[in-house]
Amino acid sequence: MKFSLIICTYMRPEPLIQLLQSVEAQTVYPNEILIIDGSTNEETGVVLKENRFENLSYFMVPAQQRGLTKQRNYGIERVGNEMEIVCFLDDDTVLDNDYFEQLLKTYEIYPEALGAGGYIINESECEFVGKDYSPKIEEYYYDGWKRKDGSRFVLRKKLGLDSNCPPGYSSLYSHGRSVGFLPPSGKIYEVEMLMGGVSSFRKKVFESLNFSTYFEGYGLYEDADFTLRVAKLGKLYLNTAAKLNHYHDSSGRPNQYQYGKMVVRNGWYVWRTKNPKPLLEAKLKWHCITILLTIIRYSNIFTTTTRKEAFTEALGRTVGWWGLWLSRPK
Repeated sequence: MKFSLIICTYMRPEPLIQLLQSVEAQTVYPNEILIIDGSTNEETGVVLKENRFENLSYFMVPAQQRGLTKQRNYGIERVGNEMEIVCFLDDDTVLDNDYFEQLLKTYEIYPEALGAGGYIINESECEFVGKDYSPKIEEYYYDGWKRKDGSRFVLRKKLGLDSNCPPGYSSLYSHGRSVGFLPPSGKIYEVEMLMGGVSSFRKKVFESLNFSTYFEGYGLYEDADFTLRVAKLGKLYLNTAAKLNHYHDSSGRPNQYQYGKMVVRNGWYVWRTKNPKPLLEAKLKWHCITILLTIIRYSNIFTTTTRKEAFTEALGRTVGWWGLWLSRPK
């Protein structure tokens, strides 16, 4: 299969080069690589001139095209006509050398697949315990693997507010578990959500869908919105054998206040993508979980050393929630 790799980047020349070096070492190499740069300086362009990579085309977008979803759509418009698969990678990831080989196998095993995602191995903290294991309340167990559950999930379990869906699925009241909760089993799992920065799709998907420009700038949860819409048309899969590392470079991220607002407002938008006309129970659960997570973030002022970040994010979540009653995302 001929495939294109789109990397949207913003002010991260050094992590981008590390990623491209890992692409260069792949057992299967992309037929084209499109670098879509939204930076406000020329450092990324300069470093790419100093470090040449095969099949690479560089685009520095105009100011009105900056932002993750806009840059992705910009890249999609420039994908070669002969390409069958379009892959996306965050600019702060590093691939295992058979990442693309394993990812493309998903489409061979499941010809009906509209999309396939890779597995972030350095964020997995799972331990294999077998099929007969009975997990404790502070543990999350799935498909024979356990991991320590976060305190917020433990509290949600105690309050009856935990997700009732497997990882990679969104419940009718949202606030589900991401594909990151899937174990490193080497298996391929069917899902309805993928992480955008480690995803791929058949090119034909973009004949009818694109990334929503509601998600401006950093684009938090833009991937959930897009893949939920794709899942309404066909099947998506997560291949845990397609492994990579994600290093979450801090440059180019919004401040904690803006991030807090995004968590709530963008979260509401994605919830209504999955469930546009929720029943009263789903509404109550979504708001209860949102308020609970905000209270937990306020409590982090006293339980962590990053007090300022905890306070500003909690404040952003609070403003975001109250703002829903005045102006809901459309």
